[in-house]
Amino acid sequence: MHLSRNFLSGRRKYLFGLLALLFMTTIFMAFSKDDSDDFDIARREVLLRRIGHEILLQSGDSTSRVLPVKKIAENEYQISFENDLTFQTDSLVNTTQRLLAKDPFANDYVVNVLNCGNSSVAYGYAISKNIKDDIVACIGRRQPVACYMINIKFKPNSITTATNKYFLGGLSLLAFVGFVFLRSVKPKSDLPKDDHNQLFTFGSVVFDAQKRQLLINKETIDLTGTETRLLLIFALSPNETIERSRLQKELWEDEGVIVGRSLDMFISKLRKKLELDPNSNIVVIRNKGYKLEVSS
Repeated sequence: MHLSRNFLSGRRKYLFGLLALLFMTTIFMAFSKDDSDDFDIARREVLLRRIGHEILLQSGDSTSRVLPVKKIAENEYQISFENDLTFQTDSLVNTTQRLLAKDPFANDYVVNVLNCGNSSVAYGYAISKNIKDDIVACIGRRQPVACYMINIKFKPNSITTATNKYFLGGLSLLAFVGFVFLRSVKPKSDLPKDDHNQLFTFGSVVFDAQKRQLLINKETIDLTGTETRLLLIFALSPNETIERSRLQKELWEDEGVIVGRSLDMFISKLRKKLELDPNSNIVVIRNKGYKLEVSS
């Protein structure tokens, strides 16, 4: 049980560290995400001003101003002008498509040209990422000189959805790396901090848990990691019956699979390595478990 508690404590430390790393990364990515959103929105507004500028040039006006772009709703912007103008419908469609192609998140949007006086729609069209879903009418017609506003509404969450994908993808990658890290760390290969520097003596056996070695009658015998953990349980409680279920639990439960025959195999290997000492032997206690029998 002592082994299991130490191992679980070690796992908790690794898990706590991973959770702390995930938390800090989440905070960092959240702030980065906000900065990225602000940049993308600012860049989009510059593109919208460029649309207004080219529409004025096409109208023959190279001196009047494009007024500041307004964000009139979530994902909806308005381009307005200092003076009246005219526009060719196909030129407007081509200009918006060409410039908004530079916005990686502007895949789907609706454009409505409004009359300033009553906000009635003078012209409108819809552009989709899938070209066959475009809705464009009245190509080739020139609109009369008047006061116009151009409203462009983008598909909701176009920027947010894309950045969320990167954000969640980054968290998923981090979680996977953490999982691989935890699986690669094998604290069970080390012994409990309280016991791993101890030497155990029983019979004529000197058991060095740190070096994973037995010294019997001046002969050194190497042990595997599992054999060392198993013998350590017995060495801490010599001449006491250790239940089979406890041995299995402390050795293999955290690996997710307990194979009954594995315990028998390791017990058999330990017995052979202890054969040089007639005063030490691991015996079966019927229907209970095993005991390290040590005689003086």
